[in-house]
Amino acid sequence: MKIVALDLGDRWVGIAISDPLGIIARPHDTVATKQLHQFLENLFSKEQIQTIVVGYPKTLRDTESAQTKRVRTQFDELKKLFPDLTWVLWDERLTSKEAVRMARHLPTKDKLLVHARAAAIILTTYLASLAIQGD
Repeated sequence: MKIVALDLGDRWVGIAISDPLGIIARPHDTVATKQLHQFLENLFSKEQIQTIVVGYPKTLRDTESAQTKRVRTQFDELKKLFPDLTWVLWDERLTSKEAVRMARHLPTKDKLLVHARAAAIILTTYLASLAIQGD
């Protein structure tokens, strides 16, 4: 079963997906936030997904911001839409900055891939935690 990570934003959502063994994370796509539900329905019908990891943007002081609250609301809505999947909130502090840093060399037309790369970084840290735990 595969694991998907979402980097939820106000305008765009980055999506990453693991290999079936849950070892490797790769950027998958970036979609408009308005189209996320339809995109996920499509993805879930084609892929065997077990877990959805959603980046949780806490502040560096470990508090909640307005964006954190928006993500929490979206997370709760998605859990209701797809209740048969396991949903996980995962600390995403600094992942977007890291994805932007890694994408500085990309042509302008590929800048949307930054969101999917941020999701892949989120997924990579989640998969690493599972490996450490021995799951």
